[in-house]
Amino acid sequence: MTSTSTPGLVRFNALEEHAALAALHEACASRAWAERLLAARPYATVEDLYSASDAAMAELTTADLEEAMAGHPPIGRPKPGDPTSAREQRGMAGAGEELKAEMLELNLAYQEKFGHVFLICATGRTGEQMRDAVKERIGNAPEQEREIVRTELGKINRIRLARLVEEEA
Repeated sequence: MTSTSTPGLVRFNALEEHAALAALHEACASRAWAERLLAARPYATVEDLYSASDAAMAELTTADLEEAMAGHPPIGRPKPGDPTSAREQRGMAGAGEELKAEMLELNLAYQEKFGHVFLICATGRTGEQMRDAVKERIGNAPEQEREIVRTELGKINRIRLARLVEEEA
């Protein structure tokens, strides 16, 4: 276990409650997740923050997961003006029109089956890797897919928390 504390972590720990909650909500749209992390402040290390995030993610109800997923745009269609989703979905930015069209079709089929967007930790993945993942996962049972989504959300939250506590003021 690392014992790293960063200036960003110190700044996060010192934020007023409403500002900290807003910062956490930017990382994950689940209010329950954000409130659990907020309640555990201050964090001695970045690893403590990640552990709290993982624990909070494990405790989310189905409704909490749905709330978290609602904050994520479909793969290949980042929210206009949202640098976070654009950065995370960079692997689709250079995809050809055929791949983008296929991904749109797969996203719609996935959403029809599961009732929510296809969620994957897209950071560092190519468009082809994301397409292959949705093709593979669309055959999952809803319960199995919900747990995969929980894992993927956990990865996304760690990446976003890292940016939160590593960025300069």
